[in-house]
Amino acid sequence: MVSLLNEDGVQNAIDYLVNSSDEAAQARANRLHLEQGLKSKKAELMKMYIGSSLGAQEREALASAEYQEFLEAYKQAIFIDEKCRHKRNAAEALIEARRSHSANYRAMKI
Repeated sequence: MVSLLNEDGVQNAIDYLVNSSDEAAQARANRLHLEQGLKSKKAELMKMYIGSSLGAQEREALASAEYQEFLEAYKQAIFIDEKCRHKRNAAEALIEARRSHSANYRAMKI
């Protein structure tokens, strides 16, 4: 772990945070877009069963292959968003660990 706390490791973490911001923002936007799209997709599919009760419309819409495919895309968007978030959190934690390590080192020199 100490090797990650060297200047190169910290600089790599900073570079990652700077360079991955667009990717992370796009992953979050995709996830939120699909999250809202679930409601639209469900309503669209429910219209196909307009003569049925609301419960039956919902059941058929949620059970449809089209809705299941949409859920798979949503699942993938969640995965990508969470992966970006966790990688950025790890980089931030590395920078914070270096900051603490440096402060402790300076305190020992006094």
